Amino acid sequence: MKIDSSIFKAYDIRGIYPDQLDEEVAYKLGKALVAFLGAEVLVIGRDMRLSSDSLFDALSKGIIEQGADVVDIGLTSSPIFNFSVAEYEHHDGGIMITASHNPKEYNGFKLSDFQAVPISSIYGLPRVQKLIEEGKFVKKKEGVVIETYMLRPYLDKVLGMVDRNKIKNLKVVIDCGNGMGGISIPPIFRRLKDCELIKLYFEPDGTFPHHEPNPLKEETLEDLKKEVLETKADFGVALDGDGDRIGFVDEKGEVIPGDLITALVAKELLKQNPGEKIIYDLRSSWVVKEEIEKAGGVPIMWKVGHALIKKKMREENVLFAGELSSHFYFRDFYFVECADLVLLKIMGILSREKKPLSKLVEPLRRYYVSGEINSDVEDKKAKMKELAKKYKDAKKIFWLDGVSVEYKDWWFNVRPSQTESLLRLNLEAKTKKLMEEKKDEVLKMIRE
Repeated sequence: MKIDSSIFKAYDIRGIYPDQLDEEVAYKLGKALVAFLGAEVLVIGRDMRLSSDSLFDALSKGIIEQGADVVDIGLTSSPIFNFSVAEYEHHDGGIMITASHNPKEYNGFKLSDFQAVPISSIYGLPRVQKLIEEGKFVKKKEGVVIETYMLRPYLDKVLGMVDRNKIKNLKVVIDCGNGMGGISIPPIFRRLKDCELIKLYFEPDGTFPHHEPNPLKEETLEDLKKEVLETKADFGVALDGDGDRIGFVDEKGEVIPGDLITALVAKELLKQNPGEKIIYDLRSSWVVKEEIEKAGGVPIMWKVGHALIKKKMREENVLFAGELSSHFYFRDFYFVECADLVLLKIMGILSREKKPLSKLVEPLRRYYVSGEINSDVEDKKAKMKELAKKYKDAKKIFWLDGVSVEYKDWWFNVRPSQTESLLRLNLEAKTKKLMEEKKDEVLKMIRE
């Protein structure tokens, strides 16, 4: 079968429907994953995108024709999907039909092995691609499709990981961006004490009538900020399309970057788990490492990307990990993301401290950051080598993920995009003036 190889990304399969990715791809993918895993039972969840139902039908047909059973958990979020794969020993893996935060014309597949281990370019995905392209599958006795309801056991799991009686008297605005986060949020709030939920765009709608479901884009947060200010809420939250990324704004409508949320949650977890390891991605502020050490934890800087972080977490038995991109991972939640749990942890901190979120974050805003800046560069490798040469007098230069250069009062990381001819710059400095100066200097060199 001829297939558009560009749909095979570093961490999943994703493309424009039906031009790059269609029901035939889904059907062959179902067969290929059963063959790759030797699976008997696979879980399938799906988001609200307009093509998700027909892709589900084709995918499940491929799986059952290859001899495995399908556990259909219906419309769901990625955290509920991961729970469904990992919690039950007889589930051999699964597929979540989603394109996450991408615009409405996209769809895709996130693949998982047993215990929700991601199948990605570093494990399994090239082999799955080869099986799809070869299309040589042996006819087997057909499996069956079993519809299963997973929300209640998921809620029991997540709410059992916090002391919900101590979470109280908070007013929270949540923008689900017409994605899947709206499934778990209302029942979570029904189980909390005197907490008010103000809903924005909870109705699942694959046309995304209000805005793209991407909490990293400032423009998608405008309605959330406005609602937080108008309702005098304690804070606001934005979720992405499949509900595994979570962004925060404080009571003043100010965005809180993902790395500062990593620092807050890490400090909280380390109170009960002193000496444990915490992973942060190498784009994160110096603050994260400093706060982990102050709280008695062991900071581990690591590469960007959920599959890489989950692998490292398992290898080192890491307690918690956070990315600048607002993905947060918990050892006690199968080493995978759980946005609902991050929300509950932040609510727990606010309930106890009785301080506004802006005040809790204020001490963490002690450095100045550029934000991630993309530049179109043809020869990405050569440009990164050029940067390393130019800044060879730095205190430290390393190549963990792209090139990182560190001086005593500023640092930067330049990473290549996995899928485009882009270099991504993140830079931080101890003063605003130095940050602006160095940002312009490095950018000029990248773009020459």
